[in-house]
Amino acid sequence: MKWFDTKSFNSMATTSQKHRQFVSEPMGDKHVSALAGIKDVLALRLAQEGYDKAYVVLGQFLVLKMNKKLFVEWLMDICGANAWQAECCHTCLHNWCEAFL
Repeated sequence: MKWFDTKSFNSMATTSQKHRQFVSEPMGDKHVSALAGIKDVLALRLAQEGYDKAYVVLGQFLVLKMNKKLFVEWLMDICGANAWQAECCHTCLHNWCEAFL
């Protein structure tokens, strides 16, 4: 008998505390900097482009149909995120959607 889902366990083992915190609760009115992979400089750039809240970035994530390649490219273009930061953010939003949508 399996006591845990190995996919979820492996995912949790490789995610940051910030990621786990974000995915553990409803998004509410969280600032964009609450997203995994998004620190102060990127958060400021996103806010300047109108993406000041995590739910606004989630909206773009959903418009792009949760497509990793499209979302990562968009995030890199709009705020100068590197590939690792953009992928962390994608994974964070994807896992949040799995938990709450």
